[in-house]
Amino acid sequence: MPKITIDNTEIEVETGTSILQAAEQLGIEIPRFCYHDRLSVPANCRMCLVEVEGGPPKPVASCAMACGEGMKVKTDSDMVKKARKGVMEMLLINHPLDCPICDQGGECDLQDQAMGYGFDRSRFHENKRAVPDKDLGPLIKTSMNRCINCTRCVRFAEEIAGTPVLGQFHRGEDAEIGTFIHELVGTELSGNLIDVCPVGALTSKPYAFKARPWELRKTESIDVHDALGSAIRIDARGREVMRILPRLNEDINEEWIDDRTRFSYDGLNKGRLDRPWIRDPDTGKLREASWDEALSYTAHRMEGIQGHEIAALAGDLADVESMVALKDLMTALGSPHLDCRTDGALFDVAERTGYLFNSTIAGIEQADAILLVGTNPRLEGVMVNARIRKAWRDKRVKIGLIGEEADLTYPYKHLGTGSRDLDKISEFFSGAERPLMIVGAGVFARPDGLALHHMMSEMAQKSGAVKEGWNGFNILHRAASRVGALETGFMPGKNGKAFEEIIQGTRNGSVKALYLLGADEFDARSLIGWQTFTIYQGHHGDRGAARADVVLPGAAYSEKDGIYVNTEGRPQMARRASFPPGDAKEDWKILRALSETLGKTLPYDTQAQLRARLFKEWPNLADFGVVHSPSWAAFGEKGKIAEDAFENPVKNFYLANAICRASGTMKACSEAFVQSQSRPYAEAAE
Repeated sequence: MPKITIDNTEIEVETGTSILQAAEQLGIEIPRFCYHDRLSVPANCRMCLVEVEGGPPKPVASCAMACGEGMKVKTDSDMVKKARKGVMEMLLINHPLDCPICDQGGECDLQDQAMGYGFDRSRFHENKRAVPDKDLGPLIKTSMNRCINCTRCVRFAEEIAGTPVLGQFHRGEDAEIGTFIHELVGTELSGNLIDVCPVGALTSKPYAFKARPWELRKTESIDVHDALGSAIRIDARGREVMRILPRLNEDINEEWIDDRTRFSYDGLNKGRLDRPWIRDPDTGKLREASWDEALSYTAHRMEGIQGHEIAALAGDLADVESMVALKDLMTALGSPHLDCRTDGALFDVAERTGYLFNSTIAGIEQADAILLVGTNPRLEGVMVNARIRKAWRDKRVKIGLIGEEADLTYPYKHLGTGSRDLDKISEFFSGAERPLMIVGAGVFARPDGLALHHMMSEMAQKSGAVKEGWNGFNILHRAASRVGALETGFMPGKNGKAFEEIIQGTRNGSVKALYLLGADEFDARSLIGWQTFTIYQGHHGDRGAARADVVLPGAAYSEKDGIYVNTEGRPQMARRASFPPGDAKEDWKILRALSETLGKTLPYDTQAQLRARLFKEWPNLADFGVVHSPSWAAFGEKGKIAEDAFENPVKNFYLANAICRASGTMKACSEAFVQSQSRPYAEAAE
């Protein structure tokens, strides 16, 4: 390993480490524009120039020069300072004076580095060039006059997103970034182009001219639009969420988030339930009510209904505390009928290893063969798909798919369409040291789900995906609430009804009262029998509220502190960034108040007491950010398996939940990228 001296400080680094990376290890700042530590090195901005003693008689680009034994580097010599001022002067030759109206203002690398390393005047007097703006879709606003041709956006789209729609064309002063055939940037990761752009050339179109960064209250939280739990930062002003940005989390999302996470925030302010509603029995229409009236009416309608005639369903966005409170209330009422699997999935939950992403998301990079079964990770778990592409780019790991063909961002071998092709798993994994299976939760949303779960268990062991020191069997859930519900037992109790049986019970009269905790994933109006007294608790007037007899307004994920468990079994805390609108309340508080009205008062008055009860029974949920890996055990039930093909359950990525369906931005994305079918091509990744 070479030893190098930077500004009179000696450091030993690994072979191949660049001077810039070595300087970062010492805490020495070297300015840069084109360099990004997750992208390839183009060395085209020349801002990271340093002086190497005994080397070339001119500054060198530190991002592209590897450290050599005995090198002596100066990062602040007169030569370096003069060179950086010259580079900055050249970069600003054509840059417009847009800072007062630029959304990048206050967060702009060009601003910061011009102040720190630039010159206070320019020798350029000619007219600035003009570059036409590009239409990249409903999410990204372009101001191409500001572009400095660093090519970060080009490299991100090609290397990370796997959709090489952007490129640099023309030469010299005419060089510009754009799409060659005026195509929209249709990747689910397009919002990250805004983050990697060091100037204001690419900014957020929905956020344009809305706020300045210093006006916003910043809250660290997690995403709930899928089951991955990506780290995010919610920026709010007053009670309105103004934007959502990614936070660094190497275990899950690295420093990226998908477009649904980033841009659906406008749905938090639209279509909201901000007061209780009661359905008038005479007119059949909902009318406004006070909290006391709504709770009293609910208690009145529940009189005479026995415990075994009551059921509860939890939706995809519910937090752990509210589900535990609802479970405790159902138990107090004597009901065993509760379920979180509102997609109808059937799988064995007796063993944790049977429903978790056991290898962890970061563990995908350790695999040498990856098999996707009945899933499209590009739509069901975008950051999982990005990890798979990263493994393919770095190691050319072989990838197979059993199920519906999908437009992924890496090449794969299509092994079949359904359960009859599962016997090909062992052959595909032949010779692999660390084989990895990713099974979509939608695989089990069929009558033979339990039998398929058992078959998957056997195939994982037989194919070597599970061995000493390696568990490559993974379930990719789509719902943020799902694993938390499974961990806390929000499932049918003894003689309890599952989702399909509960729905059937509302039709045959065996279920007389149904509680929907944010359950908007199915068409409640057409499925639930109208003789069943239905209570809906949630934050949007979506599918569940349309059928309800009583509507109780709850808080969205950005308006409450709540625990969510991701698909790996990793507990995380979502933090309140703003307050619920109107008379809406936090979900566990609504259930606590209702329990008192029903005469079944829950034994906790504060959220801290509720969590103490939760952590006492499930202590692993108290270890935020920690994955407790279970030991392998067989799961599922033997049975007959149909030969039906697996179907990908997600048809529209942008309208997957109540928040997205209320979002005007997500509706625009659906029209631009789904209905028009203007999606990138996977074969381009090859």
